[in-house]
Amino acid sequence: MGSCFSVRIKAESPHHAAGDGGLSSRISSASVSLNTPTPRGESEILESSNLKNFSFNELRIATRNFRPDSVLGEGGFGCVFKGWIDENTFKAARPGTGLVIAAKRLNQDGFQGHKEWLAEITYLGQLSHPNLVKLIGYCLEDEHRLLVYEFMPRGSLENHLFRRSSYFQPLSWSIRMKVAVGAARGLAYLHSPEAKVIFRDFKSSNILIDSNYDAKLSDFGLAKDGPADGKSHVSTRVMGTYGYAAPEYMATGHLTTRSDVYSFGVVLLEILTGRRAMDKNRPNGEHNLIEWAKPYLGNKRKILRVMDPRIAGQYSLTVALRAALLAVKCLSIDPKHRPRMADVVKELEQLHDLNDSGNPRRDADLYPRPPASPLPA
Repeated sequence: MGSCFSVRIKAESPHHAAGDGGLSSRISSASVSLNTPTPRGESEILESSNLKNFSFNELRIATRNFRPDSVLGEGGFGCVFKGWIDENTFKAARPGTGLVIAAKRLNQDGFQGHKEWLAEITYLGQLSHPNLVKLIGYCLEDEHRLLVYEFMPRGSLENHLFRRSSYFQPLSWSIRMKVAVGAARGLAYLHSPEAKVIFRDFKSSNILIDSNYDAKLSDFGLAKDGPADGKSHVSTRVMGTYGYAAPEYMATGHLTTRSDVYSFGVVLLEILTGRRAMDKNRPNGEHNLIEWAKPYLGNKRKILRVMDPRIAGQYSLTVALRAALLAVKCLSIDPKHRPRMADVVKELEQLHDLNDSGNPRRDADLYPRPPASPLPA
């Protein structure tokens, strides 16, 4: 059996490791209460989840004994292994047959990992939406804890934006907008009266992409129920990822849906620029994406200075400027000035439709650009 575990402080994509040298590491307060009560008992959560309860042996066979060449990625939770099960019986199947799965195996060190394992089941066992990754089942046997998801063949948005390889070719402008719309819809659903959930760790590595480039949110280990009884916020330990967490949440521990909106603004900026939220490999003055990009985002003549050169010529200047201004609104220092995710969805849908129906190169005469990068195969 291959060992493939890392501590939660360096959590990354559950399907593909980011390899950013720990720059986008988890942040948390120093104090950890081991007696924090959960809203429901563990057995009640598992029984009410309508998920398949896999045996450890079933998942061992499905993943070919957790072989190293089955590893899809590594995060703070543990490793994710590719496997195959029968789509009707959910029994282990021969490689290349049946339903492809991603089995996330819990690193057995630490109480926090078990809490996050249970949080995944709590939320994904109850919530269902086209833009949330589907949790098929779990394993709780002796010291073994695993989660079994649908397999997302195109991996994470993070890898498509930042990895330089033949597999992760640059996403076109149209596909970037499609992914942004899908991710926004998923977040809007979580914030809706039906769900009332705050995601708390929205970032590009937690946005997975299926074969049709539909985006689905993953990794609900830090998700929290929204405020109840008329309260304006949830008070909680500060946890999340550097560069994505809203400043007021980091300062006070007060968590709201607008905290997620801020994180969405960061990801939208990553989509537009092709740059990481935090990147120490950039020149001085460019480490922090928001600080570097903000002076250019509201100016029609300057916006092209921050746009990803790999998608040059694929969008109209008007659409790019509107997308940039939407990111600025989401990144407002005052949470009250940030839009609701439902309004973000509407604006992004309009931008996606505008660019598809219009002439994406109508500004090309004013701003000559190099040829566009090819679409992924």
